[in-house]
Amino acid sequence: MELPFAEPYKIKVVEPIKKSTRQQREEWIAQARYNLFNLRSDQVFIDLLTDSGTGAMSHMQWSEIMLGDESYAGSLSYFKLKDTISSLLGMPYFLPTHQGRAAENVLFSAMIKQGDVVPGNSHFDTTKGHIEYRRARAIDCTIDEAADTTILHPFKGNIDLEKLEKVFKKYPKEKIPLCLITVTCNTSGGQPVSMQNIKDVSALCRQYDIPVFFDAARFAENAYFIKVREKEYENHGIRDIVKEMFSYVDGATMSSKKDAIVNIGGFIACRDKALFDKASMFNIMFEGYITYGGLAGRDLGALAQGLMEGTEFDYLEARIGQVAYLGNKLMEYGIPIQQPTGGHAVFVDAKKFLAHIPKEEYQAQTLGVELYLEGGVRSVEIGTLLADRDPLSRKNRYPALELLRLAIPRRAYTNNHMEYVAACLKNIYDRRDTIKKGFRIVSEAPIMRHFTVELEKA
Repeated sequence: MELPFAEPYKIKVVEPIKKSTRQQREEWIAQARYNLFNLRSDQVFIDLLTDSGTGAMSHMQWSEIMLGDESYAGSLSYFKLKDTISSLLGMPYFLPTHQGRAAENVLFSAMIKQGDVVPGNSHFDTTKGHIEYRRARAIDCTIDEAADTTILHPFKGNIDLEKLEKVFKKYPKEKIPLCLITVTCNTSGGQPVSMQNIKDVSALCRQYDIPVFFDAARFAENAYFIKVREKEYENHGIRDIVKEMFSYVDGATMSSKKDAIVNIGGFIACRDKALFDKASMFNIMFEGYITYGGLAGRDLGALAQGLMEGTEFDYLEARIGQVAYLGNKLMEYGIPIQQPTGGHAVFVDAKKFLAHIPKEEYQAQTLGVELYLEGGVRSVEIGTLLADRDPLSRKNRYPALELLRLAIPRRAYTNNHMEYVAACLKNIYDRRDTIKKGFRIVSEAPIMRHFTVELEKA
């Protein structure tokens, strides 16, 4: 008999979660103005809002919390992290920051100016926000296959080289400070980028003398997909794949709250000393001294340990396997999702799920509210609300994909929780025709509105 799969860890500490009644949830979501971000955590049963900073740290990471060196400058915990990044990623220079968007703020302050364009593969919300805040423009060059949730392309995060070269030919080099590859590509459904595509993008950027950077929040999950989906790398270790991935880029930003499995933290890594020096000035201004960057020494140590744990094959197999488990269960129920399932989340195709709801009434947000009402499950819209308004016309941007993201925290939930989530969505899918209206906006921020938007029933 073949042995069944088992998680490569055992549970040492548990945190109680509370169920609620539908009447309570109806009151709470109305008080939250139908914005799932506004809910209190004790009003949520299963929280799939994000995989960022919500994972369970290991006993070794908690040991690093106790070992943290809290010196203001020259902390030993800083050097532990510096050595880990140098060994794992091959990057000689790095700056710690308190999280990924802080790393973007520092790096983009050093690199991006008004009127610039930044091509890449489906820039995520904070990335695009930081670019547009500087009156620059993010240009999406993702392959067309990513926009069709039914196509079984193994690397839907890939950059279309023809689209990218058109950007390079249209704009002068001085207007293109960098090309950004997001691994894995969150906005297109947690989809990976192949090693071949990384190589090809890097070669094209070298041809036009454009620096190329990773948004590396989920680089380890991307490396796993390269190993299991790219034939050439099936016998390579995860860390060997990671090292090669980073050999093709000039630097990276990272939200360490994802693949480093910590509750707070981020960093910038790069090869160029001049860029490091320039970014250091902004790091000191915005984050803190260059050897702590807004983090306690204990956080630096836990991050270093998490980078090593997050690049272990057994861990990645279990983590990504749980995402696939939920995705497969939803497909069994006939629920439309982005296929194949990605690394950190299952993305439900809200356009198909609620096809009768007008796009102007925010289909994915409508589905997210229904999921909360059904079973106390919190998710997040990756669609029109997140896409924001066009900076010039101020009209809604309607993306090709209107998705509801079920982001699964690392090492936090069991497959029984996944069964519960799937059953909630099946119940909604079975009664989807009874959902007659979506939502309209009452108030919104001028940029990155989805975090604080207030809605009412349409």
